[in-house]
Amino acid sequence: MKMREEEKNRSSQWKTFFKKRWVFPAVYLVCAALLISTIVWYQTSTNNAVKDPKVTDNGKDITGKTDEPVIEVNQPFENVGMPVKNDDEVRILTGFFDANASKEQQENALIVDGNKYRPSMGLDIASNDGKEFEVVAALSGKVASVRQDALLGNVIEVEHDKGVVTIYQSVKDIKVQAGDQVKQGDLLATSSTSQINMAAKNHVHFEIRKDNVALNPQTYFGQSLTALTEVDDSDSSGHIKSEEGKDTEDAEKTEDTQSITESELE
Repeated sequence: MKMREEEKNRSSQWKTFFKKRWVFPAVYLVCAALLISTIVWYQTSTNNAVKDPKVTDNGKDITGKTDEPVIEVNQPFENVGMPVKNDDEVRILTGFFDANASKEQQENALIVDGNKYRPSMGLDIASNDGKEFEVVAALSGKVASVRQDALLGNVIEVEHDKGVVTIYQSVKDIKVQAGDQVKQGDLLATSSTSQINMAAKNHVHFEIRKDNVALNPQTYFGQSLTALTEVDDSDSSGHIKSEEGKDTEDAEKTEDTQSITESELE
């Protein structure tokens, strides 16, 4: 009997306790605090797992990444390419004028301009069938300028590392504008014609320059951009130096320093 009375008293005490107004709000707040604490703990654990991934025996973490330094594959590791989609579908009409080349090679690197011959500062490239073709970026870089020029057949200049610039003349349907970033192989324009070299008909005139010194593109096809950036300006072999302060258009138009008359050839 005594135990039953004690149980009744305890039950009565609990009922009295739960009748108090503050009990249920307090229980609610405690449950809410526990729930929030659990959520915060879970998020903290997840973030730590992302920041500090476990490393396996083979040196890789759970994301598959290694703890070795990452080497960025960037522009200097690209090899200089032809400014066309398929090398086999084009031919070189006019070569680069090399002051140290044979007389025959030099004659094949002259651009006929009326009764004068201009030394080619690049390559004139045409398709095997004489039709138009897509002109693409020979290297990744930033488009420095796009100029409409009837004489040269329009001009696109793309800047690369350490003073290296690739130039595309005699083009139309230009797809880029100054300031654009282009990747190697990106479409720049379509081959066209120019008044300065009418004999070439449909073609693209392609140049490579380092600090405004024209280089022979054929020497660097297949080589990395590093080979171009390391060119020593003091080594003038096979190079043509433009007049200081002159751009491509001026260099092509300069008669006193870069044109050869028929009598001089003889």
